[in-house]
Amino acid sequence: MKIDEIQNGIVLDHIKAGNSMKIYKYLDLDKLDCTVALIRNVKSNKMGKKDIIKIDSPIKINLEVLGYIDSGITVNIINNGVLCDKHKLELPEKLTNVIRCKNPRCITTVESHLNSVFKLSDREKGIYRCEYCEAENS
Repeated sequence: MKIDEIQNGIVLDHIKAGNSMKIYKYLDLDKLDCTVALIRNVKSNKMGKKDIIKIDSPIKINLEVLGYIDSGITVNIINNGVLCDKHKLELPEKLTNVIRCKNPRCITTVESHLNSVFKLSDREKGIYRCEYCEAENS
C-alpha cells in the first residue's frame, strides 16, 4: 500500500490501534474538503500496532479533544513537505464542551446554555469530574 506524503498539513501519529475512527468523528474530519487518510493497524516497534491520520491541509486541531481521546498521540505539523513542529499530547487539565455530564440532576443537563466543564481529578486513571456537580466521568 502506498500513501503519499503530504506537503502542507497535519499527521496524527501514535494513535492507539482502533482509535482513528473515533478521532475522525470527534474532529469532524468528514466535513473537510481535502484529502484525509486513515491508516489502521500499522506495525509499530513501540506500540505493537498503531493508527495514523494524515490531513492534507493546514487546519486547526482541537488538541484538548485529542489529548482526552488518546493522550499518547503525536501531532506533526508539515509545511512544504518538511516537519516544522511536533506536539506530544497528554490528558488536559480541563475539558470544556467535550463530554457531557451523566448526572441527570446536574445543572448542565437542565440549563443547556451552560458549558459542560470537567476537571481532571486522577491523571493515572483518566478520571474527570464535573465542575458543577462533581460527578465522575471517566
